[in-house]
Amino acid sequence: MTDIAAMGQTTKDTARFSQGSRMVGLVSRAGLTLAILAVILYGSLANPVFFTAGNFVNVLMSMSIVGIVVVGMTFVLVVGGMADLSVPATIACGAILSLALQPYIGPVPAFAVAVLLAGLTGLVNGVLVGYVGINPIIATLGMGTIVLGIVQAAVGGVIVYGTDPSSADFVKSRILGVPMIAVIFIAIAILGNFVLSRTFWGRWTIATGGNYSAAQASAVPVRAVRAGAFVITAFAAGFSGGLLGLTLQSARPLVGQGYEFSAITAVVVGGVSIMGGFGSIPRAMAGLVFVQLLTNVMVLQGVRTPIQGFVLGLLIAGAVALDIALRKRGVA
Repeated sequence: MTDIAAMGQTTKDTARFSQGSRMVGLVSRAGLTLAILAVILYGSLANPVFFTAGNFVNVLMSMSIVGIVVVGMTFVLVVGGMADLSVPATIACGAILSLALQPYIGPVPAFAVAVLLAGLTGLVNGVLVGYVGINPIIATLGMGTIVLGIVQAAVGGVIVYGTDPSSADFVKSRILGVPMIAVIFIAIAILGNFVLSRTFWGRWTIATGGNYSAAQASAVPVRAVRAGAFVITAFAAGFSGGLLGLTLQSARPLVGQGYEFSAITAVVVGGVSIMGGFGSIPRAMAGLVFVQLLTNVMVLQGVRTPIQGFVLGLLIAGAVALDIALRKRGVA
């Protein structure tokens, strides 16, 4: 009798949680759409450079590098992993190794090895978080520090330069006027959306983040799913770093600094819950578009970097506060 009552209560809690999720989704969709339109309107009126093809190509290039990381970070937040702070290190790993290994094994194998080694960082993160039970922030911050130290020691703390111009030509090429990096980013975003919304792994990810205990009772491999989110993010960050290195044809140990903050900002502003259990790739992409356009407007208007950081910090705080408030209203 007690079990039946508990099951009934769980069903009610799930329904209330879903109601809160729908409320979050409605507010985030409407608010983001208006916010993006407002930024575009203001940017067009404030600076004649904003609404030009050249500027939008620059925004698209920058958006693509961050966007690949955003795809992975979405999995981490949805599964309830809060955030992956090892992203700067995995980006540096991808960027530096994809260039440093070119003279020895060629550009394509070098890129593959760089991404694979970055993915190993995510595997360690996943084991520490999913199986050992260490706090995600502590685990990823610690791993990021270790990996960054290894990368710095490997290259002697100096800048690494590319030796294969053809690889740079490839990533800088265009298809029907669209930069190759943007094409790759769109393909990865579509793949990430398919996995999260159309596969059993995506359903397990959402279930684990929404109610860990209930998912575990339903035979969902919660530890593997939580670990997998960090592996996905590490591969995405390593891939993004590799593309960044090939584009710049140079890389240094701190090349990935700040990308984790940009990715987290985009995902949270997009309405993906930092509490886990709710979110999607399209929402994260909408947040990415808004943040990148806002940053572009601030740069064109000469806003100082500290002020830009302050504005983005306010966005994160506001988005998280709204998420918590709406969820409490839906679950209470």
